[in-house]
Amino acid sequence: MNTQFEFSAGVWNLHTGADPFGPPVRPERDFAEKCQILQRLGFRYVQLHDDDAVPMEVPASQLSASCQALKRICDDNGLGVEFIAPRIWEDPRFADGGPTSNNPEARRLALDRAKRSIDIANALGTDRLVLWPAREGTYIREAKDARASFDRLLEYCNAILDYDPKIRILAEMKPNEPMDLMYLPSTGHFLAMAYKTKDPSRTGVLIEAAHCILLGLDPADEMAYALWHGKLWGVHLNDQNGLKYDQDKSFGSVDLRRAFNVVDVLVRGDYGKNGEVVGLDVKAMRTQPHGIAWKHLANSKEIFERLVAVSAQIDRQEWASYVAAQDYEGLEMFILRNLLRA
Repeated sequence: MNTQFEFSAGVWNLHTGADPFGPPVRPERDFAEKCQILQRLGFRYVQLHDDDAVPMEVPASQLSASCQALKRICDDNGLGVEFIAPRIWEDPRFADGGPTSNNPEARRLALDRAKRSIDIANALGTDRLVLWPAREGTYIREAKDARASFDRLLEYCNAILDYDPKIRILAEMKPNEPMDLMYLPSTGHFLAMAYKTKDPSRTGVLIEAAHCILLGLDPADEMAYALWHGKLWGVHLNDQNGLKYDQDKSFGSVDLRRAFNVVDVLVRGDYGKNGEVVGLDVKAMRTQPHGIAWKHLANSKEIFERLVAVSAQIDRQEWASYVAAQDYEGLEMFILRNLLRA
């Protein structure tokens, strides 16, 4: 049972409060200030999209120098880079998707962006490429051939694996939003594809709790399933108030018991023993003033650490006795009492 964890957060988690219904309500922070906040809160890693690290207008000839400047800021704040994620959903040319687009030029651009992301990852000292196939789906199902789309996603993964023999793919699956329906909507779907890639040993998953909840699945079970495969290489912990849009609420703020089960699975599964990081993907409430728009990160980290303590101290023999007796009402109250004492 591992009880020692390192934490990461994305630069997008210290954000301006803009949403689909309104503009920013807080000023933007520069990268150095975000790193300073993460360091102060006890984080060891930062998560980056490709253009968070190096703006797209920077030519390839200057990519190395740009990465070195960013790495100095990270080093000055004691932060490593957990992963790089190619942003293949915001560019207008990816309106129909990247790897699964019906436009071959968009498919080529998506692969070019993945290769640039790998170059950035190498320069910043990480072997983890997070693939979020945000627009790899359809608004209407007749728009794409599903089997052809699966082939294109597989070809995309294989091209990434071919480009760099060290890079690992961490796929982050989601059932919908921004697309109406996405291909490979769950962890299980992508794991099935992982075994068809050229190198399954370098193809795994990053699981976001909210994405599981949106699919009507339990995040703890999804993470346990990936651990069973030896392929849970990253997590995004947050919470979700029902089957709504992706809310990215503070971890444990909606359902503390569900959060405990996630933590307990990670503790018992020895997550973190091989360098895996506890990633938080949470957003400050729009109402939060700029000066304290970091408490969502501090709160999520504290809740995780408190639940680790519960998992480490809970009486496993008493737990097992309820299971052996099939006294699940007793077991439920046993768990709740432990959480109420936390």
